[in-house]
Amino acid sequence: MVLSEVKKGQTFKILSIPNEIVRAQAIRFGIAEGAIVTCDELVPAGPVILRKNKQEIAVGHGLAREILVEAIQ
Repeated sequence: MVLSEVKKGQTFKILSIPNEIVRAQAIRFGIAEGAIVTCDELVPAGPVILRKNKQEIAVGHGLAREILVEAIQ
């Protein structure tokens, strides 16, 4: 599934960030392929707010549609 399809409170693993620019920016925030993150907030047709440890990051809806994730049960 893609990041834009996750639900609020769901924890997931980042599988792929195909855009090199987005990947570089995510790495600066400590989020890379293989990272485990939680969806803190999901704004319809807006950003997805991710949380890793105590850090929150907003990912725009367009970019969220390109990032592949896997839900963790």
